[in-house]
Amino acid sequence: MTGRSAPAVLHPSVRAWLGLIAALAALVVVVLGAVYAGHSEPGRMDRWIIQPTADSVRPPWRRVALATDFLGEPAGAAMLVVASVTGCLLLRWPRAAVLVVAGAGMAVATTTLLKSLVGRTIHGDGNLSYPSGHTAFVTALALMVALLATGWLGLGRTAGTLLVLAAALVAGAAMGWAQVALGAHYPTDVLGGWCTALAVMPATAWLVDRMADAGRWDRR
Repeated sequence: MTGRSAPAVLHPSVRAWLGLIAALAALVVVVLGAVYAGHSEPGRMDRWIIQPTADSVRPPWRRVALATDFLGEPAGAAMLVVASVTGCLLLRWPRAAVLVVAGAGMAVATTTLLKSLVGRTIHGDGNLSYPSGHTAFVTALALMVALLATGWLGLGRTAGTLLVLAAALVAGAAMGWAQVALGAHYPTDVLGGWCTALAVMPATAWLVDRMADAGRWDRR
């Protein structure tokens, strides 16, 4: 132990930009939720995207979609979280490990709450669909990894912001494609899940940093 603090999980160089992005993402989540509250059918945007893709994917791409979907299921999500936390602890970065657990929990809790509030369903069997929890979880995890890399490497504002957004876009697009292709969600559910992760993760990272700095429990 050297007494040196581990890097912040929300690097100062990206804090302002991600705060703005989080606010815009939260606005999108609220607007989409209001538009589709109580609906049980796809909207105009959904019909434009969903008709040629939903339930039409065939092997080998269907296996890819199922494998991607598994990463958002409880067993797959637990594996990702455990692996991420283990990596953070091996790097002796406890606040990063806390962010992984807190971030994943916030993503899941927020989408679960929003589903109950919005009440949008799919397939006519009462399955709540907005926003996509799978998309929110995987996007949140990608955001966490990118945030940690930004802090660890000390990237500047431009490079750090681009890295975080690119990671979120790739992860969200991959899981979103799987959810729409398998008919599990409407495209707007996926967009809502992606924006949910963008909205909650910066705030969660900021809170973890504040707690770590106040409690001084992340000394190396």
